[in-house]
Amino acid sequence: MIFNHLLRTGNELAEMYRRSVLDVAVLKDHLALRTDAARQAMSVRDDLKCQIRDLKQVLSQEKLDTKDITADLNRQYKSLQMDLEAKVKQLESSVSMLQKQLDQCQGDLKTEREWRARMEEEKDAQIADLQSKLDSMETEYEKILHGCLDSLLSHLAVARRQWEDESSDVHQEFKDMLTGLGLNPLYI
Repeated sequence: MIFNHLLRTGNELAEMYRRSVLDVAVLKDHLALRTDAARQAMSVRDDLKCQIRDLKQVLSQEKLDTKDITADLNRQYKSLQMDLEAKVKQLESSVSMLQKQLDQCQGDLKTEREWRARMEEEKDAQIADLQSKLDSMETEYEKILHGCLDSLLSHLAVARRQWEDESSDVHQEFKDMLTGLGLNPLYI
């Protein structure tokens, strides 16, 4: 009995040792993964520092370029402003000429609108006539359709009555056959 107890205790100790060895192996693997991740993070940090330094240089150059561009744009603005003033004077003389043309066009437009109004009235009269004819045709088609549907419904009612009669006869025959065989049709 003591021997069995010692044997059982030895097995438990061996099992605990085996589990401890596995835990140590898992922890070593986990530590190796963390060390690798730390190395990668440091490498990424160094890369990011280089990128930040490069971006600072690019930003500094962009600021210089922006300053040059601003000076050039100011010069171009002044030049364009002078050109614009000259253009304004030219356009003012064109406006006078165009006003005369506009007056002529407005007179032509008035004549055109009057002609279009007459055409609209004629078209509206034609449309009203056609709509009247269409309404009349629609009424006739509705009458024909209702007549056909009424006829179809009466034919369907007759056919339904025939099927119901035949169905009742067939059910009765089957009940009689089952009864003739000694079976109760209600239990089937």
